[in-house]
Amino acid sequence: MTTASPHAHGVHFGRTDVQNVGMGVGIVLIVVGILGFIPGITTQYSELAFFGPASHAMFLGLFQVSMLLNIVQLAIGATGLTMSRNAMGARNFLMGFGLLYIILSVYGLIVGVGSAANFLSLNAMSAWTLLILGAAMLGAGWLMSRHLEEDSKTR
Repeated sequence: MTTASPHAHGVHFGRTDVQNVGMGVGIVLIVVGILGFIPGITTQYSELAFFGPASHAMFLGLFQVSMLLNIVQLAIGATGLTMSRNAMGARNFLMGFGLLYIILSVYGLIVGVGSAANFLSLNAMSAWTLLILGAAMLGAGWLMSRHLEEDSKTR
C-alpha cells in the first residue's frame, strides 16, 4: 500500500493517502468550477444567472448551475488544496466540506428547484450528486485518517 516507506501508513510521494484524496477532490472541484463558466460544456449558457432558481444553465446538460455555485466550487476546491498540505488539514477538509455538501444537498431537496430559497440553483441531480460526494468525502476523511490518531499516540 505504500511507495515511500514500508513502515508508513499510506504514504505516497511524501504525502499521506488522505492528503492525496483531499488534493484530488480539490483539483476536481476547481476544474468543475471553471468548466461551469465555459459555454458548450455548460448548455443554455445565456441563461446563467448569478444565483437563484432563475439560472437555467446546465453543466454537462445535467446539473443546474449558477455563477455563485461555480464560484463556491472554485473556493472549496482551492480550500481543499490549501488544507491538504498536511494530513490533519486534509482530514478536516474532507470531513468538514463533506458534511457541508450533505447539508446543502438535503437543503436543495427540501426547498425544491423553483423555490426562491434555492439560492445555489440546485436541481435534483445536483442535490443527489452533492449527497453522494459529501458522503464519499466524509467517509474518505474518516477512513483514511484513522491511523493518524494511532501514530500520534505512539510518539
